[in-house]
This record gives sequence, structure tokens and C-alpha cells, in this order.
Amino acid sequence: MILASASPLPLILTVLAALAYILPAALLSRISVRSAHLWVAVAWVLQGGLLAIGLLSEPPHFGFAPALSVTAWLVAAVYAIESLIYPQLPTRWTLSTIGAVAVLLAYLFPGTVMPPSTSVWLPVHLAFGVACYGLFGMAVVHAWFMNLAEKRIRLGEDTHSGLPLLTLERLTYRFVGAGFVLLSATLAVGMLFGEAVYGHAWRWDHKTVFSVLSWVTFAVLLVGRAAFGWRGKRAAGVLYMGSAFLLLAYVGSRFVMEIVLGRMA
Repeated sequence: MILASASPLPLILTVLAALAYILPAALLSRISVRSAHLWVAVAWVLQGGLLAIGLLSEPPHFGFAPALSVTAWLVAAVYAIESLIYPQLPTRWTLSTIGAVAVLLAYLFPGTVMPPSTSVWLPVHLAFGVACYGLFGMAVVHAWFMNLAEKRIRLGEDTHSGLPLLTLERLTYRFVGAGFVLLSATLAVGMLFGEAVYGHAWRWDHKTVFSVLSWVTFAVLLVGRAAFGWRGKRAAGVLYMGSAFLLLAYVGSRFVMEIVLGRMA
């Protein structure tokens, strides 16, 4: 449900950000890499402004679509930094498309009013949560390109990855490791300070169950790689499974509450 707004600014920024994201994807072979990066940078700034409007408005709003938008925004930020080190990374089309979709969804479904909180642990919990979404999002993007490169190598084709396969793999699981640390911190804050974060003590609801399942899945992945040398499709499959659990934990539960059931959690 779109929230009525007296100001047309959010709609204007949404349209401009979506266009700035989609332009380098639509004109992939007709504009330079530098121009594409400039357009994505403009889109990233506009998207950041939109997120600030939603979170700093009175009252602030948040939900499944803003969570996806924050994730896309963080992924774009990490990619921008990473591309300075590895300019061969081929994810421009993918991330531009994801960014445009995320911006539009966040405008169409701005979420529900966030409950008032006097505790510092609520923003800490949210910050850890969205940050780990971003890191696992980057891990999934890299794993997808890693699997694509492996397939093309087996077929004797050009990988088009621009990076050695082992470098892609190393980057993928560095993101997994960092995301696992933040996910652990997110769960710890929720468990130890549940009353301040949620307004009630820790309980085993759908969000908690999927969060713990994702944590266990990522733990199994990291142990499997360290102890048994898991690589390739097996490791990527476990990564995708854990990421799906994590997506269902907050985004999935909020989608059901906001859209399917049409009520606040």
C-alpha cells in the first residue's frame, strides 16, 4: 500500500533513481564503464536520500521493501569499493537492475510505522541486520558469477568474469564470513535485549526460527569449507539455502504481515 504524501519529492527521487540505475543496464554496450559508474553513483545517492526520508520521517517507516532497498544500497556501496580494487568485476547489469527494482518496491510498499523505542539496542539490532543482509547479498552475487564461470570453463568457453575463479571464490566466502559475524551479533542482541528491541522477551516466532536456521546453515558452510574443503556447487548450494532462510526471516515475514495479511506485525 502506498502511503499518501503531501510532497511529490519521494516520487520524483524514486523515478530519477530508478532511471539512473537502469540506464547503464539498458545501454550496457553503448556507454563507457566510467559513464556507467557515474550513473550508478547518482542512483546510489538518490536511493540513499529516499531511505533517509523513510527512516527519518515522522513517524519513521520500515518494512520488507525498504529492507530490500537498504540491502541493494549496501551491496552497491560494497561493489563500488570492490570495483576500485577489481575493475574487471562483471556485475554492473545485475546490480543496476536489482537497484532499480528495489527503489520502485520501496516506494510502492514503504512499510509500517516503526514502534517508538527509548533503547539504543533497536537501531543497533536493525543496523546489524541490514548490514548482514548486504554482505550475504554480495556473497550470493559473487557465488552466482563463480558458478557461471565454472560452467563456462567446463564448456571451454570464455568465462567473461574478468577475475580468476579462485579470486571470485575467495571474495565470496570472505563476504560469508563477515556476514556470519554480523548475523551472530544480530541474534545475540535480539536474544539478550529482546525486551528493548521487540517490546517482548525472546520468543520462537517465524522470524526467529528462520534466522536461527540461516545461522546454522552458514555455520555448517563455514565448517564444511574449513574442515572438508567444500567448494563449487555444493558450497554455493548451501550458501543459497542459508540466504533464502535469511530472506524469509525478516523480508518474508514482513511481506506476509504487510501485504498478505495487510496488518502490522
